[in-house]
Amino acid sequence: MSKTRLLPLALGWLVIALLAFAGPALAQSSDPGASAPANAALADMLENPETRQQLIDQLRGMADAAESSGEQASTAPPVKDPSLPRQLAEFTSHVAGDIGLQVGLLYGTLTHLFTGGDEGASIDLAVVTSAAINLGLVILATFALFLIIRRLVRPVFTRLSLWSMNGPALQPLLRLVICVVLAALVDVLVVALAYIGGNLLATFVVGESGALTTRASLFLNAFLVIELLKAGVRMLFASRYEGLRLLPVNAEDASYWNRWIARLIGLAGYGLMVVVPLISAYLSPTLGQSVGTLIMIGAFIYAVAVVLRNRQRLRDSLHRQAARASLSASRVALTLLGRTWHLLAIAYFFMVLVLTLTRPADALPFVLLATLETLAAVLVGLGASKFLTQTIGRRITLQDDLRQKLPLLEARLNAYIPKALRVVRIVLLVLVVMVSLNAWQVFDLAGWYASEAGRGLVARLFSIAVILLVALAIWLVLASLIEHKLNPATGSGEPSSRAQTLLSLFRNAIAITLITVTIMVVLAEIGINIGPLIAGAGVLGLAIGFGAQKLVQDIITGVFIQVENALNVGDVVTLGGITGTAERLSIRSVGLRDLSGTYHIVPFSSVDTVSNYMREFAYHVGEYGIAYRENIDEAIQALHAAFDDLSEDEEQKANLLEPLEVAGVIALADSSVNIRVRIKTTPGTQWAVGRAYNRLVKYHFDDAGIEIPFPHTTLYFGADKEGGAPPANLRIMQEDFTIDGSPAGQPKHPETPTRSTSPVSKEVHNQDDDGGVDNPGSGN
Repeated sequence: MSKTRLLPLALGWLVIALLAFAGPALAQSSDPGASAPANAALADMLENPETRQQLIDQLRGMADAAESSGEQASTAPPVKDPSLPRQLAEFTSHVAGDIGLQVGLLYGTLTHLFTGGDEGASIDLAVVTSAAINLGLVILATFALFLIIRRLVRPVFTRLSLWSMNGPALQPLLRLVICVVLAALVDVLVVALAYIGGNLLATFVVGESGALTTRASLFLNAFLVIELLKAGVRMLFASRYEGLRLLPVNAEDASYWNRWIARLIGLAGYGLMVVVPLISAYLSPTLGQSVGTLIMIGAFIYAVAVVLRNRQRLRDSLHRQAARASLSASRVALTLLGRTWHLLAIAYFFMVLVLTLTRPADALPFVLLATLETLAAVLVGLGASKFLTQTIGRRITLQDDLRQKLPLLEARLNAYIPKALRVVRIVLLVLVVMVSLNAWQVFDLAGWYASEAGRGLVARLFSIAVILLVALAIWLVLASLIEHKLNPATGSGEPSSRAQTLLSLFRNAIAITLITVTIMVVLAEIGINIGPLIAGAGVLGLAIGFGAQKLVQDIITGVFIQVENALNVGDVVTLGGITGTAERLSIRSVGLRDLSGTYHIVPFSSVDTVSNYMREFAYHVGEYGIAYRENIDEAIQALHAAFDDLSEDEEQKANLLEPLEVAGVIALADSSVNIRVRIKTTPGTQWAVGRAYNRLVKYHFDDAGIEIPFPHTTLYFGADKEGGAPPANLRIMQEDFTIDGSPAGQPKHPETPTRSTSPVSKEVHNQDDDGGVDNPGSGN
């Protein structure tokens, strides 16, 4: 079995509104019909001078009697309004009495007709037969003309349907609405042409030429009204044209509901607007009224049977709609409506039946008009909601370049738009309810809006909506700018750690500020005094500040350290006496990893000085000591040669920024002459460059025979004050000894003492004044 989608929702809306708000119709219809005979009698009495004078005399006598009994009336207890159960009981009794009166009149009329009473004797069968034939010809001709014209305009409907489904331009729902409106105009034009043709046929072809009979006029007017109502139904259920169907149901369901509603409208419409007036005119007014009652009872039975037959199908459809609903309130309402919709529909049709039987002249038109207004409000609300969903409810996809620059904007928009649509749907729901209440005269929408309270509420709601939209727009703009700065694909390269920290901090601060200000402004807009809130927030902030001084000091110091760009994540710094690499940087503290791998957390409140080794550039400062006897210029040349080799190293040459700087001899130390050099490098590479340069300096000093002095002892023998005696140069002859001091390969002598040091043989060489060394073996 095929199942509907939006039809249960629209029908449920209609039934709820009608059942809940039909009270005013009952109240409105309770007095005029009952007082009609009394009003006519009063008018006849006032037209006659004698009866008018008698009425005046009676009224004066009643006034005198009221004055004489004034004291007794003043002491009598006030008359209370009847309770609700009593009112319901009186109304039920009144309805039962009216129905009983209708049945009695019908019985009496039928008795007169078939027994030859006064009313039945006045019936002229020849006249009735002639009138029926003429009316039948007008009916056949009008419907034939209507069907022929509709057959001719079918291609127009087909083209509109195809363009609505497959048109390249406009939004789908907008195309559907345009095509449905155009099809409705064509349908109305067809009805109007058939109505005009029927009038022409009834005037010049059927009956007396040049005269339009009352019975033909009754039918043609009913034809115009009923077919226009059917045209409105065809706007909702276009069974043959899928592209012209407002409600998204399949063709089988659309055909079923279209036929059912068309039959109901035709049965009630032609019966009440054609059959009943003709019977009243040609047979008996009482019989006509009774036939109208039978028609409405038949329509009621037919409607109830259709409702019960489709109870399960519509309940399942409503439950599916509830499962797909995005709002919790909608899910609960649709689920509850699915369980009770048939009861509400039966109650609505019963109410229409009762009003038709009791007050057909005034209550029934009111109910029909309120029904149409409610149905129109529901359809407009559903259409607006669907249009917004198709327009901005789909996933938003930005262009590739904009998505690269602002990677979070698309996700943020797709998160905000559904929430905004929920708010809009709630507003539409409120508007539909208010319009429905106004249609049933439960709520005076125009009067409420004209009042000060109504205008004030609408103005406040509009102001709040504008405030929220402005705040949201500001947040989107500022957050997008921050993301643009943080995104490496924007052309500025990878942002620094300082930029990431500061911009993230600014984004959080902007969010908190916007939320706080927006809440305050909204509260002020709805009439809440925010002065105490601001004062309370100030006192609370002061208390928190006193209780968390160290935390506040950490945050303030951290903010200024970040603003001054003192350090970033990955920098090698010295903070609080600890040197290491900054691995984590927050607004309150910094995490350092030292050379041994120990992780330190240093609060900013304990930081007095920040020593950053990685800012713009760095220097390797090296001090190299040579022996006093070495040539300084040769040593400097060796240092330059080592730097030249370093400059040719593939791994290190990219880290060198400038040529070698030689400061010269900086100290004549105890055992060395110290020469200082400086190499400018990229930040963070000074240590690696220094290690590589020291390696090359050692190689070049060795190749040049330049001694790098180290601590040693020089012995002097008999040196006088003038230094005439040269020092004795010792040559150490290393031999292999065992642990106990005996030569290797010889047996250990038991009497040989164990020595802690290895014996060495020493030979003394004479040294000339020019530093020459004599041959080994020559002694002094």
